[in-house]
Amino acid sequence: MISDGRVSVNGRVARLGQTVETGSDDIRVDGRALASVEKVYFMLNKPPGFECTLRSTTGKPLASSLVRTDARIFPVGRLDTDSRGLLILTNDGEFANLIIHPSHSVEKEYEAMVGRRVPDEVIDALTSGVMLGATRTRPCRVEVIERTGSGTLLRFVLHEGRKRQIRHMLETFGFRVTDLRRTRMGDISLGRLAEGSFRRLTDAEVRALLNAAARK
Repeated sequence: MISDGRVSVNGRVARLGQTVETGSDDIRVDGRALASVEKVYFMLNKPPGFECTLRSTTGKPLASSLVRTDARIFPVGRLDTDSRGLLILTNDGEFANLIIHPSHSVEKEYEAMVGRRVPDEVIDALTSGVMLGATRTRPCRVEVIERTGSGTLLRFVLHEGRKRQIRHMLETFGFRVTDLRRTRMGDISLGRLAEGSFRRLTDAEVRALLNAAARK
């Protein structure tokens, strides 16, 4: 439609690749103004077994299906299918890009259960960074929450989000994660939100995530 000259922005024919502000620019197709789209932001306590993708690749249900809304929402970053916990979903692409872009380093906190005792020297090595493939993970915070007869519960605080990163970091030392839960992104915590439940983020929480993305 843009190539055919059917789209205009503020009275001028639109160009391919042109940047627009949906909240302020007058965008029209064939002379008719586009309806404004309300930007929505949700927090979901994702259960295991749900994919954080736009379309299922395994036949398993999508995390977005747990949020009751008419908006076309998508996850902000990913939480692997086997993992659970805090997931942000929105229809605001600019917001999502700011939060997940590696240069913004929004802090993320996880609790990882390992089915064995993890010694202190492994904790120190994890904190310093681990070679995954050809690159080393960034230094991070790792601490023991609890050691029990059934294993070790660890807290990870990361500033990056490689695919299945915590699982792969521990696998490097021969440990397998039996449960992984994300509890915080930036200043936004899961709190008492029940697993499988969702709620809208407040304006203050949206601003807090944007502020976290702005911090270097």
